[in-house]
Amino acid sequence: MSKRGPSPPPFEGTLIKRAKADAPPSNQIAISSSNDERNKGLIRTVQRTSSLEAPIISLAGAHSGEIMSCRFDPTGQNIAACSADRSVSLWRTYPPNTNYGLLSSLTKAPILDLQWSLCSPAIYTVSADHLLTTVDVTTGQRVRKIRAHREIVNSIDRTMAGGAGTELLATGSDDGTVKIWEGGEDAGKQAVATFEIGCPVTSVCWSADGANVYIGALDNEIHVYDLRKNEKVYTLSGHADTPTSLSLSPNGSYLLSPSFSSQTLIHDVRPFSPLPTRIHRVLQGAPAGFENTLLRGAWSKDDGGQRVAVGGADRTLPGHKGTVTAVDFHPKEPIILTGSKDGTMLLGEVEAGIAV
Repeated sequence: MSKRGPSPPPFEGTLIKRAKADAPPSNQIAISSSNDERNKGLIRTVQRTSSLEAPIISLAGAHSGEIMSCRFDPTGQNIAACSADRSVSLWRTYPPNTNYGLLSSLTKAPILDLQWSLCSPAIYTVSADHLLTTVDVTTGQRVRKIRAHREIVNSIDRTMAGGAGTELLATGSDDGTVKIWEGGEDAGKQAVATFEIGCPVTSVCWSADGANVYIGALDNEIHVYDLRKNEKVYTLSGHADTPTSLSLSPNGSYLLSPSFSSQTLIHDVRPFSPLPTRIHRVLQGAPAGFENTLLRGAWSKDDGGQRVAVGGADRTLPGHKGTVTAVDFHPKEPIILTGSKDGTMLLGEVEAGIAV
């Protein structure tokens, strides 16, 4: 693990807390830069909505390849990103936004997705060389490596098993299977369940109670499997092309699924949905482009899921020079995180009452 600056590791048993600072200014004023005092004037006033140092912040310099996935940790204090350059970078969310760690040599192929553990100072990654890895972020060391699938592993999600206090992982692969694993560095290397989908799997997502797994696949369907019954219970249809990612709303009632068709669906996944097709809304405006990249979407969390964001070929925040591949929302503040094929990330404030 190569260090970036003197910042301490993010965990000392638990995530560190940001030092208390003065409340951020409610407004930022931009002044014209003319040398003539008479020509100086107020350009605009920007209403601030978060504790970021500026409305938009660039996180750059860590990766030489495209960002494949980027996520806030459960507290919102830290960010992790994985890249086609086979590394994972760790960042502070708040000033001075330090890139305090670069985890390299974890795999021999691009790292395609990652998740922060819900119960330990660890990150789970999946990669194109068929691996599922667990990394201790207090030491930067890989503590578990599993050859999880026979082909590329595209997606990973995690949940806490109801009542058991056990973290479960779901991984989806081009080999047409989804496998369920116990989390933690002391867990075994054998899957606790395997679902045979029959075609490449592009995305996986747990239900709110951890009982079901939503599985996006190359057949344009979203297959819903019951972990306890170890069988498929129903299918979500409606996409004209492959779903690229899945994301569950904060209340657990709706599932966001962008696709290669540039159409994003929101499915009603409540047990007794009044909608026969379960399609709650159809969203346009996030072009998938021609690269067939697995673009990721996310729900806002600070407002209970009033907004959604989806990566796209037209970029999400001003400043990216390539397709936005991944997005995430801060768990407590109106802040959006975006990662791009240009190898950079951006943090941006979301204006109050404005949909992304």
